[in-house]
Amino acid sequence: MTSINRYLPPKTLNDLLKVLVSSKSLLIIGRSVNLLPIYGLKLGNGPVKVLMWSQMHGNESTTTRAIIRIIEDLKSGKPSLMLNHLSLFIIPQLNPDGAATYTRFNANGVDLNRDAVNLTQPESIALRGVFDEFKPHFCFNLHGQRTIFAAGKKGQPSVLSFLSPAVNSEGSITKSRLKAMQIIVAIKNNLSTSIKNQIGRYDDSFNINCVGDLFTSLGAPTVLFEAGHYPMDYDRDVTLNFVQDAIMSGLNVIAKEDYIKFNADEYLQIPENSKDYIDIIVHGVTIHDGNETLSNQSLALQYEEVLDNNRILFQPKCLTYGRNLDLIGHQTFLISDLNIPDSIEFKTGKIIEIF
Repeated sequence: MTSINRYLPPKTLNDLLKVLVSSKSLLIIGRSVNLLPIYGLKLGNGPVKVLMWSQMHGNESTTTRAIIRIIEDLKSGKPSLMLNHLSLFIIPQLNPDGAATYTRFNANGVDLNRDAVNLTQPESIALRGVFDEFKPHFCFNLHGQRTIFAAGKKGQPSVLSFLSPAVNSEGSITKSRLKAMQIIVAIKNNLSTSIKNQIGRYDDSFNINCVGDLFTSLGAPTVLFEAGHYPMDYDRDVTLNFVQDAIMSGLNVIAKEDYIKFNADEYLQIPENSKDYIDIIVHGVTIHDGNETLSNQSLALQYEEVLDNNRILFQPKCLTYGRNLDLIGHQTFLISDLNIPDSIEFKTGKIIEIF
């Protein structure tokens, strides 16, 4: 099985795709702002069509890594019966420019997930072109989320989150949205024993400029997948396994039409994501903030992911401080246990070397 780290530049991915997939199945569906090819591939010959796209945000590579594993499994014939029922169109990396620089946005600084209607960017046009031509019965919108999310208020870290996107500001449950809800419930039930209480529901505020909201409103049930944080798994290698299982579970229930057996009411019982976590909390710190000096403070540090020499560094930066922070630390320390001064001049975004 191929091992790929969180930094997945286009050349690495595309070279791998060309080994895994025959040239007739690998298509250039468009080109990025910087004229890099955007590849799509077709697998299966079934009557039910599923469109999947990943790395719309260039720094969200976990789902792309899962796709590579799934392609390997499908090509090896493991779940071959599925491909008798499904036709898959997969876009492994919609934003190759963002992937190259490990940034959320494309080379024009645009969030492609806010460009579904205006279609100002070539990557957005490529995705919409595939959608219009392929006419999918279902869509999987594959993303990654930050370490800050809990599955429910003050719950466990959210390893996976899902969303059945809204079709209007009233949150109406249309036929397409209902199917997405049922698929999510099926996936959750299939994974609940392995990550119990660590599956969340993403915020469903309506924004027609988001791809999932638009495609659902056009009648294609769309499931948003968010690859989240398993404790201390900053390389997302553990999460990767759960993402792979979740995607395959979703495809299987679509292929067998098993999703219709699940009650969509259970979707609303999935705990909604809550921003309760921080990467590091350091207790007992004396803070100098402007003219103020405050003792016995708790300092909250959030990692910034920085691309350096083809690898991702995690730099802890100051976020906030206080006597009683309403946050949960993935790691907590006493300042006396760290090899850093116990008196810190606070500035938001300041890097703190703690190890």
